[in-house]
Amino acid sequence: MVVTRFAPSPTGYLHIGGLRTALFSYLWARKHNGKFLLRIEDTDKARNSKQAAEAIVNAFHWLGLEHDGEITYQSKRDEIYAKYIKQLLDEGKAYRCYMSKEELSELRETQMANKQRTKYEGKYRDFTGTPPEGIEPAIRIKAPLNGEIIVRDGIKGNVVFKHEDILDDFIIARADGSPTYNFVVAIDDHLMGVTEVIRGDDHLSNTPKQIVIYEALGFDIPNFYHVPMIHNAEGKKLSKRDGATDVMAYKEMGYMPEALLNFLVRLGWSHGDQEIFSLDEMRELFDPKNINKSASIYNTEKLDWLNSHYIKNTPNNELAKLLEQYGLLLTSHDKKEILLDALKERAKTLKEMASLVYEVISTPTYYDQAAAEKALKGDALEILNIFKAKVSAASELHLPSDYHHLMQEVVDEMKIGFGKIGQPLRIALLGKMSGPGLDNVMAIIGRDETILRIENVILKHS
Repeated sequence: MVVTRFAPSPTGYLHIGGLRTALFSYLWARKHNGKFLLRIEDTDKARNSKQAAEAIVNAFHWLGLEHDGEITYQSKRDEIYAKYIKQLLDEGKAYRCYMSKEELSELRETQMANKQRTKYEGKYRDFTGTPPEGIEPAIRIKAPLNGEIIVRDGIKGNVVFKHEDILDDFIIARADGSPTYNFVVAIDDHLMGVTEVIRGDDHLSNTPKQIVIYEALGFDIPNFYHVPMIHNAEGKKLSKRDGATDVMAYKEMGYMPEALLNFLVRLGWSHGDQEIFSLDEMRELFDPKNINKSASIYNTEKLDWLNSHYIKNTPNNELAKLLEQYGLLLTSHDKKEILLDALKERAKTLKEMASLVYEVISTPTYYDQAAAEKALKGDALEILNIFKAKVSAASELHLPSDYHHLMQEVVDEMKIGFGKIGQPLRIALLGKMSGPGLDNVMAIIGRDETILRIENVILKHS
C-alpha cells in the first residue's frame, strides 16, 4: 500500500509551497487507494503555535484534501522517541557526548579559521572514562566514518553523498532530553508506515542523516521524491509579495479552491498540453516521477486565468453562496441569474465579482468626473430625459431585451449613434464608463431604480 504524509511545523502559516507538497502527496496516495496522513511536527515547543496548527487543518478542510485517520502530534510521542534513543545507546550505536557549549564553539572557530568544514570530531565516540561533572550530555548517533550514502530519488535520480563531506556524529537528543528533527522524522515515518516521502528539495540535505537513522534501527527506507522549489518571475525564492503567503489568504482574496489546486499541480508537473484538471483527473493522472527537475515559476496571471475559468463554470446558486462571505445575499434575488451571468465573465476573483455586484446594485454616489464631462456634453441630458420617459411609460419591463428595445427606439427616433445614449446612460447607472451591458444592468435594478439613477445624474449635471 502507498502511504504518504504531509508533516508541517506549526510555527507559522501554511504557505503555497507547503500546500503543493501536500497536494502531490495526497494525489499519489489517492491514485493507489492508499493513505494520506497528516503529522504536526511540534517538538519545538518554544516556536510552536496552536493557532498555526489549527490554520493548517482549516486550510485542508477548505481545499477538500481530506487526510486519513487521526492527526499525529509529535509533542505527544516523547516516550516513543526515548525508547528508540535507549535502544541505540544499548546497542552501542549512539553515545553520550559531554562537550560543553564553550568547547563546541571553540572547535567550530578553530575549524573556520583553518577553512575546514565545521563538524564534531567524535571526542566522546568511544569514551570509557569518567564523565566531566556538571555537564548534561547530548546523545549522538555513530555515523559511518567513510563510504557514501546514495539517496535514490524519484525526481532527481541517484544523489550521492560522501560520508566524510557531509556527516559527523550528529545529535539525536539534546542535553534536556528533547529529540532532534531528523531523528523523530525517521522514527515517525517508519511507525506511521510511510512508503513515499514527497517533500521540497530544501530537505535533501537532511535525507542522508535520516537514512543513517533508518539503517541504525533496521528500518526500511521509504521512496524519496524531492520537489524543486517555486520561484518568482526573476528566478528567486518566493516572497510574500510574490505569493508566498498564508493559504487561507487566497480564500480572502477570492480564489476558489479548485483553481488554487489546479494552479499548484501545474507548478512543476504536466500531462501533455492539458491546463484544466478536475481533482478526479489529478488523482488519475498524477505521477511524481513526471515532476520537473528544475524550479517552477509562480505566475499570478495564470492563477487569475484559472480562477476566472472556475468562476465562469460555477452554477449560479453555488456562486451566490460563495459570495455570501462578502456580505451579499443573492440566493433569493429575483434577478440573480441575469446579475451573475452578466458579471461572471468579467471577474478574475470572487472578491472582484463581489465588488462588481455592489457597483450594479448600489445607487452611484460618485461619478467619474472626466468620463462624465465627456459623456454628458451636448444633448446628452435631453436624450436621458427622453429615455426616462419611455421607461416610465413602458407597460412591461422585465428582461434585458425589454430595455434594449427602448434604447433602440431612442436611437431610431433621434437618428443618433448608439454611443450617444449608451455613454450618458452608463454614467447615470454606474457612475463610470466600464461595467456590464446596460440592458442587463437595468433589468437587474428594475424600472424605479433606473429612473432614480437617471434623475440623479440629470439633477447633478444640469
